[in-house]
Amino acid sequence: MKLAALAFLAACGSATSVTPVAAKAYRSPAIVDSHVHLALWPVDGELAATGVLFGVDLAAPDRALGQATALHTLVRSGPMLTHEAGYPLDAWGADGYGFGCATEACLTERFDALAARHVRVVKLALDDDGLDPALVPFAVQAAHARHLKVAVHALSEAAAKLGGGAGADVLAHTPVEPLSDETIALWAHRAVISTLAAFGGSDAAIENLRKLRAAGVTVLYGTDLGNLRDAGPSADELALLARAGMSAAEIADAMTVVPLRYWEIAPPASEATYLVLDGDPHTDVRFLLAPREVWSRGKRLR
Repeated sequence: MKLAALAFLAACGSATSVTPVAAKAYRSPAIVDSHVHLALWPVDGELAATGVLFGVDLAAPDRALGQATALHTLVRSGPMLTHEAGYPLDAWGADGYGFGCATEACLTERFDALAARHVRVVKLALDDDGLDPALVPFAVQAAHARHLKVAVHALSEAAAKLGGGAGADVLAHTPVEPLSDETIALWAHRAVISTLAAFGGSDAAIENLRKLRAAGVTVLYGTDLGNLRDAGPSADELALLARAGMSAAEIADAMTVVPLRYWEIAPPASEATYLVLDGDPHTDVRFLLAPREVWSRGKRLR
């Protein structure tokens, strides 16, 4: 999005674009990290103070649903859907971060329960011995019938192809195995959460992101916070997004306005939620790494 030349309609308005407000000062939307695990690593206070005021928690136990957070908004998925002993239950997520299902009836009951708790996105484990592939198309259809977006943990070519063919909405990570042209085409005009640094920023993953962008896939900045221990906007992730061919303006938007729109997060204009930066992040995205001021609901956090 190009630099806006208009002043805000109200002094306390919520930022929806980057706007110059004084000499060497710019008002910006706050940062969205589209892949966090705050139940695993509860650093929401530290995140908020750095300007990450919005997050999407893609796998947390049921007990975390509805818990208070220092972030302005935390979109929650509940546990990752897998089979009864699959990933992440067999790894880092043994304490409720996954929920095992082996039948359509189980998935139906699960999605009904999540929808009743106002969850907006669900996550399916497709790699590492996750959900039975035969159940994936049903799971996507059942989630969509309840107006839930579907994110898929799909790091491999096979898993990405499975999720794309089933109609899933967003790749929870940039896959790390080289993707075929067929798989890239399946994901055209959907979305991918970057998480490049969390998996080492390999050449294959960076090339996958290039190809996905060329196919019209929406890129959402995300770090896999909790598995990656960096409590704030990630300089490493920004550098890798630049290596994937994204401009400063494209990276800044992938951190702010694009995910706000994608996840349907709309802070009221009256509540003053924004960042004040020392420069225009559309020219140099590193200005988002150290905001001069952080405001959330009219309260200055920094």
